[in-house]
Amino acid sequence: MIGESRIYPTGPIQMKNVLPQLAIVLGCISISWANAPASSSTAPLTSVRAIRSLTNAEASRGLPVAFQATVTYFRDYRRNLFVQDANDGLFVSPTASASLVPGDRVLIKGTTASGYRTTVVSSDITVLGHDVSPKPVPATFDELVRGRFDSMLVTAHGVVQSADRDKPSADHLPGTTLRVLLDGGYVDAHVDNLDERALANLLDAEVEITGVAGGELDGKLQLTGIVLNVASPADIKTLKSANVSPWSLPLTPMDKVLSVYHVQNLTSRVRVSGTVTFFEPGSALVLESGDKSMWIKTESFGPMRVGDFAVATGFPAVSDGFLMLYGSAVQDSGIWTPVPPEPLDWQQLASSKHIFDLVSIEGQVVMEAREASQDEYVLASDGHMFSAVYPHAQTADALTPMREVPVGTRVRVTGICATDNANPLGHDVPFRILLRSPNDLEALSRPSWMTVRHLGLLVVLLLLAMLGLGSKAWYVDRTMRAHVAALGYLVQRRGIILEDINNSRPLTGILESITELASVSLKGAPCWCQIENGASLGNCPSDLSASGLRLAERAISAHSGPALGTIFAAFDARTAPDAEEERALSTAAELATLAIETSRLHSDLVHRSEFDMLTDIQNRFSFEKHLDRLIDEAGRTASIFGLIYIDLDDFKQVNDFYGHHIGDLYLQHVVARMKHQLRPGDLLARLGGDEFGVLVPVVNNHSDVEEIALRMERCFDEPFAVETHVLCGSATVGIALYPADAVTNDSLLSAADAAMYVAKYARKAKSKSPTGQPISELASKRSA
Repeated sequence: MIGESRIYPTGPIQMKNVLPQLAIVLGCISISWANAPASSSTAPLTSVRAIRSLTNAEASRGLPVAFQATVTYFRDYRRNLFVQDANDGLFVSPTASASLVPGDRVLIKGTTASGYRTTVVSSDITVLGHDVSPKPVPATFDELVRGRFDSMLVTAHGVVQSADRDKPSADHLPGTTLRVLLDGGYVDAHVDNLDERALANLLDAEVEITGVAGGELDGKLQLTGIVLNVASPADIKTLKSANVSPWSLPLTPMDKVLSVYHVQNLTSRVRVSGTVTFFEPGSALVLESGDKSMWIKTESFGPMRVGDFAVATGFPAVSDGFLMLYGSAVQDSGIWTPVPPEPLDWQQLASSKHIFDLVSIEGQVVMEAREASQDEYVLASDGHMFSAVYPHAQTADALTPMREVPVGTRVRVTGICATDNANPLGHDVPFRILLRSPNDLEALSRPSWMTVRHLGLLVVLLLLAMLGLGSKAWYVDRTMRAHVAALGYLVQRRGIILEDINNSRPLTGILESITELASVSLKGAPCWCQIENGASLGNCPSDLSASGLRLAERAISAHSGPALGTIFAAFDARTAPDAEEERALSTAAELATLAIETSRLHSDLVHRSEFDMLTDIQNRFSFEKHLDRLIDEAGRTASIFGLIYIDLDDFKQVNDFYGHHIGDLYLQHVVARMKHQLRPGDLLARLGGDEFGVLVPVVNNHSDVEEIALRMERCFDEPFAVETHVLCGSATVGIALYPADAVTNDSLLSAADAAMYVAKYARKAKSKSPTGQPISELASKRSA
C-alpha cells in the first residue's frame, strides 16, 4: 500500500521500544558522517540549546546539525516548523513536504541559518515516535516582546479585539488571525480550521491561548510584532464570554463614535541616537546609525541640520509594518557626522532591506510633475519604474520654482528609501526616494538630441522650406502610418489567436476571431466559416442569394484526409478579385486548419489520458482523481460514499485458451453489461487488466453499496456470446465505505481490495469440488 504508516504508543513514549530504533538511526548517522568528505571537519551540533547559543554571524556559516526535539507546531503549506527540547525552542525550515503533528519526536539533520534568531534549514526529518507535547509556559506581553520565549510553547491570557479570515489560497483553507490584547500590548494569534460560529463568539471574550511564540519582522529582520502560532482551535479556551455581544450593541451615529474613545498607554519612553539623514519640519526626521535607521515622528520646526549627530526621545510603535518613534523630541548636537549614501540598484532597494536608509540610485527621467505637497520625478532603472519625491516645506510662504529636468536625462538621486507596503518581509515592495533638497537630484548626462520634440521642429522646417513636396510627404507619411497601424493590429490579433490555440481555448471563439481577422484584412467585408458537418461561425449575410454580392471561398485543408471546412467572404459584385483577397483568405484558412487540428489533438490527448482505450471507460488515473474529489467533498459535507473493487475470476485462462483477441472482446462485453447495472452518477473505471472499480457517490448506508455490488456480480449469470464462442464468467467484488472503512485514497482502495480477496478465498474454500473453469466455453460453434 502506498503511503506512510505511523503507529504511536499510548501515553508517554516507551523508551525500551525506542532505544533500538535510536541505535539504528544513530548508527546510520555515524556511517554518513564517516563517509563525509574529508574537507567537512566541523562536528554537527546535537542539541537545540547548542544551536540557539550561536550568534547570527556563526549561524550564517551553515554549520551542520543533527539533533532530536519534539514538534510543537507544523504547517506544511507555510513551511513553518517549530520544535522544542526541554526549555529551548527553535524554528526549522523544512525543504521538503512532511507529515508531522505536535508531539512527534523527530531527528532533524540540516544546517544553521541566520535570521531574527538562529534557525535551521532541514535536509532530512525522521519521526522517531510520539511523545507528550512540552508543557506550555505562562507568558506576559513584556516577556514576549523581549523575545524571552521565542519559538517556545507558551500560554497567554487576553481579550480578543478582532477575528479576521486570512487571504485564501489554492493549496489550503483560509486560516484566522485573532488580534488579542494582553496586559501590555497586542499579539496576533494564527489558527487554522476555526469555524464561523466560534469566530463570531470570540469577539470581546477573555481567552487563554496556547501557541508557539514568534514574531512579525520587517525587511531588516527587526521585530515589529508578536505572533502566537496556534496548532489547533482546541488551544483557544474561552475563560469569559463578552458581557454584551458586539452584534447586539446599539447603533452609534458616525459623527459620535469618538464619544467612547479612551486610551490608557503604559508604553515607556525610549532614547535613540544617530545621524540626521532626513528632516521634514513639523512632520518627521530619520536617524541612521550603522546598518540601522528609524523614522522619527515629531512636530518640531526647530533648526535641524542634515548630517549632524542627534538624539531623539519618544514612544516606540509600529506603523505600516515598520518600527518608529512618535511624540518625539530631538536635540541636535551640532557635531557634523555625515553618513555617506550607499549606492544601490533597483533590485536591492525593492528587497526592503534598506527602508529608511540613506541611499543613491541612478536612472533616467521619464516624467516630472509638480503637486501641492511635493515635486515628483518618475525614473526608470534596470527596466523598472520608481519615484523620487521632494516634499514642500510646510514653513515656506511660497513654493520655490521646480527644478526642471528634461525627459531622458540620466540622473543620480540621493535620499531616504521609503515604502507604503505593510508587509515587506519575503518579497519585493514598491519604493520611493525622499529627496532632502533639489541638489539631491544630480544630472549625469543630457538626453539624446533625437527626441520627439526636436524631430517635430525638423519636420516643420522641412515643410516650410518645401511646401509642395512637404504636403506630399505628409500625405504619404499619414498613409504609411495607417498601413503600419493596420498591419500592427493584424499581427497583434494573429498573435492573440496563436496564443489562444496554444492554450487550448474554446474552438468556437478562436474560429470567430479568425473570421474577424480576415474581415479586418479585407476592409470590413463579411467573413465566416462553415465547419464540415458542423456549425457556421462568423458574420454571414442573411441573404446570400442577393445579386449584389460576390462570394470568395477557400477550403480549410487538413494535413491528412478530407477538408475540415470552408472560409467564405462576401464582396460587392462590382469588385474584381485581387491578391490581397487571396492572401487574407489563405491566411485565415491556415489558421483555421491549425486551430481545428490542434483542438482535436488536444481533445484526443485528454481522452487518452483519462479513458481506457479498449473499454472506453475511465482509467485508473481518472478514477483516482474522482476519488480524491469525493473524499474532499465528503470531508466538507460530512457525507459518505462507497467504493466497489471488482476482479474477474480466472480471466487469464480466456487469453491463454482463446487468445488475446477474444479476451479483449470479452472485456468489452463485460464492461457493457456492468455499465447497465449502475445508476446515474455512479462511475465505472478499469484499474488494471481484469480489475475494475466503481465509485458510488450517493448512498445512505452500507446496504446501498451492497445492492449495487450484488447487481455487478449477478450480471455475470448469463453467458457471453463472443464471436463464435459462448463464455461463462464470474467476478468477485469487495466493498469499502468512506469514512467507516478508510479516509484516504490509498487506504480506501486497499480496504476494498482486501475485502475482495477475502470474498474470493471464502468462495474457493466453500467450493469443495470444482465444476470446471469459472470462465469456460459452453459452446464453441461457428455460425452456419
